[in-house]
Amino acid sequence: MNLDVHGLQAFARIAELGTFQKAAGALFLSQSALSRRISKLEADLGVRLLDRTTRRVRLTAVGRDFLPQARRLIEELETSIAGLRDMAKHGSGQVVLGCVPTAALYILPPVIRDYSAKHPDNRIRILDVHANEVLQAVLRGEAEFGLTLSGADEPEIETEALFDDPFVLACRKDHPLAKKRIVKWTDLEQHRVITVGRLSGNRALLDFGLPSTLPQQRWTYEVQHSFWTGLGLVEAGIGVIVVPMLALAGRLNPRLVSRPLVEPKLTRTLVVIRRRGVTLSPAAQEFLAMLKKRWSNPRRLK
Repeated sequence: MNLDVHGLQAFARIAELGTFQKAAGALFLSQSALSRRISKLEADLGVRLLDRTTRRVRLTAVGRDFLPQARRLIEELETSIAGLRDMAKHGSGQVVLGCVPTAALYILPPVIRDYSAKHPDNRIRILDVHANEVLQAVLRGEAEFGLTLSGADEPEIETEALFDDPFVLACRKDHPLAKKRIVKWTDLEQHRVITVGRLSGNRALLDFGLPSTLPQQRWTYEVQHSFWTGLGLVEAGIGVIVVPMLALAGRLNPRLVSRPLVEPKLTRTLVVIRRRGVTLSPAAQEFLAMLKKRWSNPRRLK
């Protein structure tokens, strides 16, 4: 059953004021329009709520029983509408986003700090997972948007580039490659190389980004998920690792150095993804706007 909200409001106002004339004036309606609303409500309910005479209006027994429920329904609806308007006006609510780990560590903290200063009561949930898992979370609606690597070809997904993040070599300061100002991929052949597992979107970019004319890159150690595990091995002097610059930005260990990798220079692109045609919540809209304002190109990583 679809109850007419206008009919409920008309019924409650008549019960409060006692006459059609006063109720119509309070609702800025003609008495005939008010009468039609009451008639429709009674027809929808299948009961008579009011006994009307030329002089007065009285609630029927059913009307007296129904009045508290009608008032409660009106109050709940008005509260819900006020809450929605508050969300739209002030961006209140919860933000759920997916994010690849390197971006979660470096890109999100300053945005969250500024956003939380403006909306201290809002909750933020971060799904810090691999690139493909970010994509799946957005597709399933578990995250409103995602911050991930470019490359996904999904018709249901809209993609917007943020910035390019070049791959560099990280090694200890006492490593032979640290003496070079620029490192070529062929320079790695004589050294122990640490890599991330094939579940990582970065591994795919590295595997498919190198031309076939280069000797196939050999690795000695593999970590499944985290560049930071690999960097820990580098710090211990076990080998060298190729990482996106973002993995080192602002966090480079004093015992480690980074060197540009060339011939070829490989770069990944950080992108924002969202489901096509789906409107973000006001809270997510504002968070995303703040993120793009801070990180959209041109932006130099420091």
